[in-house]
Amino acid sequence: MPTKICVILDGGYVRALCKQSHKLPKDPDYIEKIAKACQGQNEVIHRIMFYDSGGFTGTAKQPVSGQPRQFTANDKWLHDLSYKDLFSIRLGVLKFRGFVLNPSKIPYTPGEPLTDADFYPDFEQKGVDMRIGIDIANLSANQSVERVALATNDTDCIPAMKHARRMGLQIILICFPGFRPAPELLAHTDFRREIQWPE
Repeated sequence: MPTKICVILDGGYVRALCKQSHKLPKDPDYIEKIAKACQGQNEVIHRIMFYDSGGFTGTAKQPVSGQPRQFTANDKWLHDLSYKDLFSIRLGVLKFRGFVLNPSKIPYTPGEPLTDADFYPDFEQKGVDMRIGIDIANLSANQSVERVALATNDTDCIPAMKHARRMGLQIILICFPGFRPAPELLAHTDFRREIQWPE
């Protein structure tokens, strides 16, 4: 009998690595290929859970001019991903944290005038690690799968990983080409699985 697994993808982490590797970070078809690459021999995917946040939509006052800046988001790619077989989308919230001075302007030269273009918006994703933890705990409770293939580098997931292992699930940490996972995550993992970027 094949081993049933749940593939859990931390979208922010996976997309950041895709971008660094010149892959397609917001292409639903490519994300589906990544998820399927996490499946090992003699395993069958029960569900694919993708955790991310939609883009930020709103208005913020710019730091120099004080003029409003409008942010809009196109989240069609997330909707398209949600229609794919076996996919379940879990959304956190993207919070605007203010404008930050560009590194090229640090250290700041006194007397040099700054413009709005010298700042970039700072966003923080909230609630994703909590949702991953809850879902891993639910998988542990209902025993719907035997393994969890987890693609993240967020050490906040460790308590959920430890709980799952105590409940009898096996944790597979997905590792991407050229990127080293946090050692703390490896300490609470049953298997480390290296995958290649799909073509």
